[in-house]
Amino acid sequence: MPNPAVAYLTQIAQLSPGLIDFIESRIKTKHYPKKTLVQKAGQISENIYFVESGILRCFYKKDDREISNWFMSEGDVIISVKSFYQRIPSLEYIEALENSELHYLNYTDLQHIYYNFPEFNLIGRILTEQYYILSEERNYTMRFNTAAERFKILKKSYPKIVNRVQAKYIASYLGITEETLSRIKID
Repeated sequence: MPNPAVAYLTQIAQLSPGLIDFIESRIKTKHYPKKTLVQKAGQISENIYFVESGILRCFYKKDDREISNWFMSEGDVIISVKSFYQRIPSLEYIEALENSELHYLNYTDLQHIYYNFPEFNLIGRILTEQYYILSEERNYTMRFNTAAERFKILKKSYPKIVNRVQAKYIASYLGITEETLSRIKID
């Protein structure tokens, strides 16, 4: 039975047997207990992760506040994009909000895959397109909708986030206080 990350990738495009063998020989699995930091600001992001189980959040710190940027759960790919690809210290943190199981490849192995298995470039492009579209949708939602509308969109599009993530993190993501979020939920 293939690694769940390999199974996910084969849903996007066909992988050669050599690529499957390489990924399965290099991919690692790690369990992160709830409240564990997977990535810290100031460190260069070394790995790209596939979430098998659990939910994680990406956040920044401004003064003493934590500002949630996004949430990832089963079937998502997690990466501190700028840090990983530009090899610079990350500005963000990634935290496991639940006990989580992640499969990951390091930067060097991913670059080896791109160079030696050209078919993977299609997968990389498709994943980049998907996540860029999600980023654009989030940006539009945050800029052009009221707090109540932003919560309604989040609840409709990502119900597992609303059901599994603490209100303080959702409020931070929506750019509102917990009190405002409580009022919105009641309305």
